[in-house]
Amino acid sequence: MHEKLIVILGPTASGKSDLAVKLAKKFNGEIVSADSRQVYRGLNIGSGKITKKEMQGVQHHLLNVANPKKRFSVARFQKLAQKIIKDIHKRSCVPFLVGGTGFYIQSVVDGINIPKVKANPELRKKLSKKSVSQLFSILKKIDPNRAEKIDKNNPHRLIRAIEIVMTTKKPVPVLKSKKTFSTLEIGINRPQSILKKLIRTRLIKRLNQGMITEVRKLHRLGVSYKRLEELGLEYKYIAQYLQEKITYQEMVANLQKSIEQFAKRQMTWFKRNKQIHWIKNKKSAENLIKEFIS
Repeated sequence: MHEKLIVILGPTASGKSDLAVKLAKKFNGEIVSADSRQVYRGLNIGSGKITKKEMQGVQHHLLNVANPKKRFSVARFQKLAQKIIKDIHKRSCVPFLVGGTGFYIQSVVDGINIPKVKANPELRKKLSKKSVSQLFSILKKIDPNRAEKIDKNNPHRLIRAIEIVMTTKKPVPVLKSKKTFSTLEIGINRPQSILKKLIRTRLIKRLNQGMITEVRKLHRLGVSYKRLEELGLEYKYIAQYLQEKITYQEMVANLQKSIEQFAKRQMTWFKRNKQIHWIKNKKSAENLIKEFIS
């Protein structure tokens, strides 16, 4: 019998963290964050990292576990998350995997066997100078099957896929699955008009909370502007603003547009998964969980 795992997912600004805390409190749960930027220390306001107060006493895992100067891989996330989830079960608590990074969630839910190909810094440096459309074109030529399934707007995923093909001289292997957990996947899906307003409100709030100061501090601590731009969205455009590449108004406009596009890409990824129960309110989630853990 597989151990049970509850997943709370949805696009950015949809209210996942808040719902997960309420559900974890009700069902004796602990939360494992599945967010590719919240793993980094110092990326707090820009990544929307939950505060101690907002946690309401619920134990949270996989926040602040990585140095922002270095890339954190999905393979490392999977290994850490699987161990933590097993530890939560040993404490007779319910694990909640919560986030918006689709590949992180899939790596744990499906137990994907991720190719163990070492990083090639020289190749990565060369590829990082290319645009996402150029990277996608390269991948399409050398591995059309992987190109069909990949997020063509994600430079990290594209570079990693090209790296695997060029290192092994073979197409990216099919990601074989070995399920470890019995999972219930609950998704929050808000109408686009509402999500746009939530994104706008949250963006202004974060700017008022000192998001620009946070990025300045990260740079002072040795995180290069190039690396900040790689971290995407808030960090990318604020880094460009601090380098005087864009104005404050351009930064805000670019951020609003990019976050909206990011939310759409998240939903495209999630909608491939037919196992997700899309809910309209907390009560629906509670009913699904009661049935699942009984």
